Amino acid sequence: MANPNIVNVAAIYGNTSTTLISSTADPFATALVNNAASSGKVYKINSIVAANVDGTSACDITIKIFSQDDLGGTGTAIASTISVPADATLIITDKTTSFYLLEDKSIGATASAANDIVVTISWEEINA
Repeated sequence: MANPNIVNVAAIYGNTSTTLISSTADPFATALVNNAASSGKVYKINSIVAANVDGTSACDITIKIFSQDDLGGTGTAIASTISVPADATLIITDKTTSFYLLEDKSIGATASAANDIVVTISWEEINA
């Protein structure tokens, strides 16, 4: 079941995770969210925020949705090589641009410098 019916939802759980981006090149993205195949869940991605923790240098961030879980398949960019100034924060997506992550899909990130960007992602796990 790649797209569970969410009309009669059993439960909705709020989630937030914060991840330091250690990967600087595809296909070795750092995983942010993973919705396993046959999970019976849909994830509503509410916000993705990238913070540059380097005090002196800007850093580029790329965020991709992967066509398979565990960063497998093809990655499609939702943000591509966007520069985040030193000690600044960039909102990639928020409630006004939320989207659904279906089963067997994942979200990953790369940065132009390892360990300079922290990504915080918030989502609702909808159990069908």
